[in-house]
Amino acid sequence: MQTNRWFRFAAGLGCAFAAGVASAACPSDLDAARIAASYVNLQVIDNPPPLSLADAECGRDKIVSFLGQQLGPVVGYKAGLTNPAAQKRFNHHAPIRGVLLKSMLLPDGAEVPARFGARPVFEADLLVRVKSPAIHKAKTPEEVMMYIDAVIPFIELPDLTVQNPGKLDGATLTYLNVGARLGVMGKPLRVSPALAGQLAGMTVRMLDGEGHELDRGKGSDLMGNPLNAAIWLAQDIARSGGRLRAGDLLSLGTFSKLTPPKPGMGVRVVYDGLDGTPAVSVKFR
Repeated sequence: MQTNRWFRFAAGLGCAFAAGVASAACPSDLDAARIAASYVNLQVIDNPPPLSLADAECGRDKIVSFLGQQLGPVVGYKAGLTNPAAQKRFNHHAPIRGVLLKSMLLPDGAEVPARFGARPVFEADLLVRVKSPAIHKAKTPEEVMMYIDAVIPFIELPDLTVQNPGKLDGATLTYLNVGARLGVMGKPLRVSPALAGQLAGMTVRMLDGEGHELDRGKGSDLMGNPLNAAIWLAQDIARSGGRLRAGDLLSLGTFSKLTPPKPGMGVRVVYDGLDGTPAVSVKFR
């Protein structure tokens, strides 16, 4: 299976190199293939040239198509820049969307290389799992709760990939699939009527292996309530002609700064204010 996937991936790259530019309104197949190949090989790439958001979204879809041949099917989506601090860092004052592929997601306590990407970082995040496509009708956090069946602690392990991450903006980050690389999933939490309010009021703490706090954030840092990021994702997917399915996972955004990992480092994220004080952890080797 692994050999076949590599063969299909290589064949896709070959077709892209032969095809060249597919549309004047979108990055070429060639450029998307080169970025996908560098991604697979953990290689830093040159910063892409400036793009409109529409061109970036088109290029993202090409890159994801190539990567899917190696990393498996789409299992969900990630909302980036849902936190004002992240928007300020990347000079983009609205959320952006990336795609999660099957092999990107790891279980709680996973051990990964400290250099899991070209420019790896980690952050405190949160997932929800879609129960029904009717989530596209949700307008409030309370309505979102009707259409999800789990809230899942999540440490995202993004990859900024480029020579100069300080020059990334929202459109370029979109083109690079919002840095999606890996993520570690904790134990799913059951939804309850009280959970929507708890998510807004919770404190999310990111700790090192000795229990020292690295950073913290509030649930309300994500669009007033993390579930508003789920609403945004559903709307943005519908805008592009897509539709969420039962079982899709939605990554809602970061509660913490982006931090580079070090070999031997452990990280634990704790969600104070949620029933049972759930947590999720990862170890870097």
